[in-house]
Amino acid sequence: MQKTALEGIYRTHHERGNRYGYLFCHGERGPFLHDWIGTGKRVLDLGCRDGMLTRSFFEGNEVVGADIDRKALELVRRDLEIETCWLDLNSEWPFEPESFDVIVACEIVEHIFFVQPFLANVYATLKKGGQFLGSVPNAFRMRNRMKFLRGIDFETDPTHVRMFSPSKLQETLENLFFDVEIHPIQGKILPFLPVTQKIPRKLGLLFGKDLLWRAHR
Repeated sequence: MQKTALEGIYRTHHERGNRYGYLFCHGERGPFLHDWIGTGKRVLDLGCRDGMLTRSFFEGNEVVGADIDRKALELVRRDLEIETCWLDLNSEWPFEPESFDVIVACEIVEHIFFVQPFLANVYATLKKGGQFLGSVPNAFRMRNRMKFLRGIDFETDPTHVRMFSPSKLQETLENLFFDVEIHPIQGKILPFLPVTQKIPRKLGLLFGKDLLWRAHR
């Protein structure tokens, strides 16, 4: 698919879904990213969109934001004054080897057609000891399993091309990276019992809405 055609699909998706100015999981990933990244780093933010999550770690760092949606890139340049790159992650990779301390890919990998070449690019572009941080929806959480049993479509985002369980995500990342940590974000075990970092890990992975990871080269 041509780059401009793919851009049109995503821009329409963002505009119709009111995704400019929107932050998935209400910013719960932000404090993790802020603490993990720290300051003084060169950071590549893949799929930065309009920078709502980038805000949690751009201060004190040199950040490059990449996205397929040029309208979103205009917004992040205006608001955060960071460098941006118009990029189709399925077919382009213009970055030099070992040129970033941290690469962030939040809510991106579920959109990638060929994951292993993408991850190989990430690995090569990280400096030795660098961090790969990101997140994907927890496709096999209990709520989605119950919808499946009832014959209800639980995957409604037309731009998603693959689904991840915690074990599949761990296996995929460990093909290249080490010290892989996966943290469940948001979701509820019961109406009055939300998923937090204080509950048992297995429960969090079963009920968490999103899977946030930290891995190293």
